[in-house]
Amino acid sequence: MPKVERKIPIKDYEFNKNWTVDELVGQMDTAWGFTAGKLAVGVNILEDMVNSKDCIKFLSFPADICATGTRGVIKELVKRKMIDVIITTCGTLDHDIARCYRDYYRGSFVMNDSKLHQEGVNRLGNVLVPNDSYGIVIEKQIIDMLETLYKEGKREFSTTELCREIGLRCCNENSILYWAAKNNIPIFVPGITDGAVGYQLWFFSQDHKDFRVNLLKDEDDLNNIVFDAKKSGALIVGGGISKHHTIWWNQFKDGLDYAVYISTAVEWDGSLSGARPREAVSWGKISEKAERIMIEGDATMIMPIMLSSLIERLNKKTQL
Repeated sequence: MPKVERKIPIKDYEFNKNWTVDELVGQMDTAWGFTAGKLAVGVNILEDMVNSKDCIKFLSFPADICATGTRGVIKELVKRKMIDVIITTCGTLDHDIARCYRDYYRGSFVMNDSKLHQEGVNRLGNVLVPNDSYGIVIEKQIIDMLETLYKEGKREFSTTELCREIGLRCCNENSILYWAAKNNIPIFVPGITDGAVGYQLWFFSQDHKDFRVNLLKDEDDLNNIVFDAKKSGALIVGGGISKHHTIWWNQFKDGLDYAVYISTAVEWDGSLSGARPREAVSWGKISEKAERIMIEGDATMIMPIMLSSLIERLNKKTQL
């Protein structure tokens, strides 16, 4: 948690022609109110985490942001090897594959959803996902891949192994999965059946009864990662199964040493998605001594700013 400082004055933003994003974030640190100060602290923690030696860096996020341009932020984190492990949901695989081949479109939160359904268009918030940009594309790519793998004699996969095959066989350089496979960054999907890719895995298994997805192999791999880690940190976007799986496993190494949460969820309903880092401390999922912050807000606004600032800082250090 940030230290309580009573001698640092609040300062107004000052504008000039040649502002960088990192300079903007630096001014947020002194402007301070209200979430801006938290964003600035979050960038500082991420910088410490990325620069920390022997620190295993986790990234947890839900699928919905991959239907937006924020997919590019995650791809950049993976491409630049700024994280070591990803834990996410099946929908991330769905959107990442689909958008390699077809476009999604701008929409609105208020539309005629009955008409959209009749036109074969799905609405995800204010993003429009036509049927021919989604299910049809995913089905072809996954079934073709599984048929090929089956002919190669492969019958059982962990989700990390499946994600690697998808990244190498089904995706292009715009993809999170592609760069994760290229950079040997494992992607864990504990809820693999909850999405279009998961449905295709089940569908394939109906005619291939010896085909298996081995979730316990994933847990073996996570166990080895956590127990071998001297330090660990996590950027946790949103909540749900991805968030909990990340903090759950890190309790077995005395908790995360760095934790940055980004979420719009509230805590008063007792939900895991809205739980603040301080709650995870009580479980030992985050260390009592950890650098930690909760940033309340929409990740599609917060993440591009944070990553831009972080990249600028790291580039400056490289140039020194």
